[in-house]
Amino acid sequence: MAMLLQITTFLQQYLFEKGHEQPKAPGALRVGVISTAMINAAAIIRPATSHGGVIISAIASRNLKQAQENAKKYGIPQAYGSYEDLLKEPGIDAVYISLPNGMHGTWARKSLEAGKHVLLEKPFTANADEARMLAKLAQEKNLVLVEAFHWQFHPAAHAVKALLDSDKYGQILRTYARMTTPKGSIPRSDIRWEYALAGGSLMDMTYVVSSTRYFLGVGTPREVVEAKARPTREDPRVDEAVEATLRYDIGGRMVESKIYTDMDRANFLGIVPRAWETPSIEIETEHAIVYFYNFMMPHLYHYIQIYDKRTGRTHIEKHYSGGPQWGSRGEAWWSTYRYQLEAFVDKVRGREPPHWVTLESSVAQMETIDAIYEKSGLGRRKPTPEDVDPPRV
Repeated sequence: MAMLLQITTFLQQYLFEKGHEQPKAPGALRVGVISTAMINAAAIIRPATSHGGVIISAIASRNLKQAQENAKKYGIPQAYGSYEDLLKEPGIDAVYISLPNGMHGTWARKSLEAGKHVLLEKPFTANADEARMLAKLAQEKNLVLVEAFHWQFHPAAHAVKALLDSDKYGQILRTYARMTTPKGSIPRSDIRWEYALAGGSLMDMTYVVSSTRYFLGVGTPREVVEAKARPTREDPRVDEAVEATLRYDIGGRMVESKIYTDMDRANFLGIVPRAWETPSIEIETEHAIVYFYNFMMPHLYHYIQIYDKRTGRTHIEKHYSGGPQWGSRGEAWWSTYRYQLEAFVDKVRGREPPHWVTLESSVAQMETIDAIYEKSGLGRRKPTPEDVDPPRV
């Protein structure tokens, strides 16, 4: 289902960004893209067309021809046949990194050392040790580094968070976050199945941990009570699915959170793909049950269902613009990625963005993922070794 959401986002942005191109301002932020991954169009290239303060000025691949083809396709001025060459370009202010998971830490570090601000795809790194290293380096260099949890920048997420924080429905009792993809929808040749590239369902579908932590307003869990992984047939080190129960200490009160990821979800009755299972989270409070459907891509479609235990009534909310953090900024057609880019530019330019994913949060995110993997028996992920020849993206 996640792949279908991405494809739908490509179409959505093509239709809506196309009519909202903005002339580029003098001194616009010049961004280089490291990799030619499919996500680039939705995550940075299309959103930049409607932002007058951003120019996608270069793209790099370990395959020069591939970089040139992408540059021509998207109207990017410069193509490089190595990531190093792009980082040597003094005219580039920031980079967007969409490499395989196990390469995030290495190339984010090299980008920071080259003096570039970094928008880094999730998961932040392969493990918490790398995350702490990057956070320290970014602070030392006084450069912006942020994990691209785009969904957190959308008004719908802020509306749910504000509702929970208002105490209107009392304290949170439990949460359950789920993200799945129908059986056979991710080819076994995909990099997400590669152990050497820090693959696995929990790494790819890390949104379930992110959403749990965001709505609870917490860092790492007090305890990973239980974690069960379903390894792939091809490599027992790689998780096809993960179920875990986390326990958080919130002001001395224990809250239990369950998560479920599955990159090969069995079909309903063995026949029907579970296409309706978009990334969603259920949050039970003392007086209500809040269900946020499609929290990952709310710009495409979402709903926030609120069941009031006291009255027995249910009502639905939807939020595509405005809200408690963006106010009058933004448009209903903006994708989560467009909101994220707006915040990234704010931060680089020294302005306080309406929302931000802190380095402390990204470190806590990776510490949580490490703890789940350790509890499951698979062990935490490792950075991609130097002797591994990754895909020439």
